[in-house]
Amino acid sequence: MGFLDEQRDPLLAGALLKAIHTFTAAPWTITEMCGARTHGLAARGLGDLLPSGSRLVHGPGCPICGTPPEVIDRALAVAAHPGVILTTSADMLEVPGTETGLAALRARGADVRAVPGPFDAVRLAVETPRSEVVFFATGCETTATATATAVLHAAELGLRNLTLLTGHLLALPATAAALALPSEGNTAFLAPGRVCAVTGWAGYEPLAATHRTPIVVTGAAPLELLDGVLMAVRQLASGRAEVENGYARAVGRTGNIAARELAGRVFRVTAGRSRRLGIIPDGGLALAAEYAAFDAAARFGVGDLAGAPA
Repeated sequence: MGFLDEQRDPLLAGALLKAIHTFTAAPWTITEMCGARTHGLAARGLGDLLPSGSRLVHGPGCPICGTPPEVIDRALAVAAHPGVILTTSADMLEVPGTETGLAALRARGADVRAVPGPFDAVRLAVETPRSEVVFFATGCETTATATATAVLHAAELGLRNLTLLTGHLLALPATAAALALPSEGNTAFLAPGRVCAVTGWAGYEPLAATHRTPIVVTGAAPLELLDGVLMAVRQLASGRAEVENGYARAVGRTGNIAARELAGRVFRVTAGRSRRLGIIPDGGLALAAEYAAFDAAARFGVGDLAGAPA
């Protein structure tokens, strides 16, 4: 059976749900990083089949929907400049700033474009040398690697009309901030597998030990999530609080060292800001001094907008 067929198999889903019910001895709360995965379960009716009283809840949200209003406001201010083409992911168009969002600004005539990734912004800068192309970079370690690669390519090309507005957040510090929030009852945490493919899962071990919280690395497919829930409730039932890797097909303990080193060439770690968690020490990325020429916040004078990370 192929992976996709397996993820649609009702018998496997039933077996996982039965095991979850078997090991659930209390109304436990299991938190996952991004609400889209919870919605994925709910859309298939699987969330309603979890044991009564137990909850699978949204965590701090993905770095896109968690981008705070003031960071969106910077993008709005840049996009309002004449001659600017602001590019970003399609999801960012609907994330609200203080008063409005990028989709509304585009409807009023600003040149705001949804692109698949940062290399599309590089291509656009090459094709439109008289325009100022800005890429609004968001997401976590996975997208930061792609952004860094695009910046290095732009530097090789000598592009002077491409800049970067940085809104990247780091998943591990965000998880630490989320786990530090007050909670009730026994809890567990599902860590995002795609992020851990870059970061590895070793960094979560001190968090599991400090907060006495089981942490399970999972994939995003529905049955992968159910398997992660099962691994979590087994730990809760036995009183364990460890890191378990339920996404071994893509995640190793140390992650992708080469990808992290590449991002480290272009970015430096700084404070980050999340819509739900506030300021996160060492939770964000800013361009390294060597690549300061690509800093859109500096070029367009929006770095001093209220709430800018330190």
